[in-house]
Amino acid sequence: MPESNITRINPQAQWSDAVVHGHTAFFVEVPDSGTDIESQTRALLAQAEATLIKVGSDKTRLLMATIYLKHMADRAAFNALWAEWLPQGCAPARVCVSAEMASPDYLLEIAFTAASPL
Repeated sequence: MPESNITRINPQAQWSDAVVHGHTAFFVEVPDSGTDIESQTRALLAQAEATLIKVGSDKTRLLMATIYLKHMADRAAFNALWAEWLPQGCAPARVCVSAEMASPDYLLEIAFTAASPL
């Protein structure tokens, strides 16, 4: 029986789109479109904004981001888009690592933690 203070958004057999517990939301985004780091980053960040809305949060309430890049050579391009996307003074704690992706088409994946009123 699931805990009553855990909210799962769109749970599937292997994952949920987001999980909220104790006013903290956890979710992972992979790009749903794009063929280069710029287009995939823009798609993923738009998806993250949509998920933040679903959990009653926004970009100013991000606490942590774990960024996985397929190619560390893409880090500068990613960082420029990341800085453009974040509101001034609201950068979360973060780590950026190089990793093999589950799909050969993915160039990045981000695990987010955000404060949420749910």
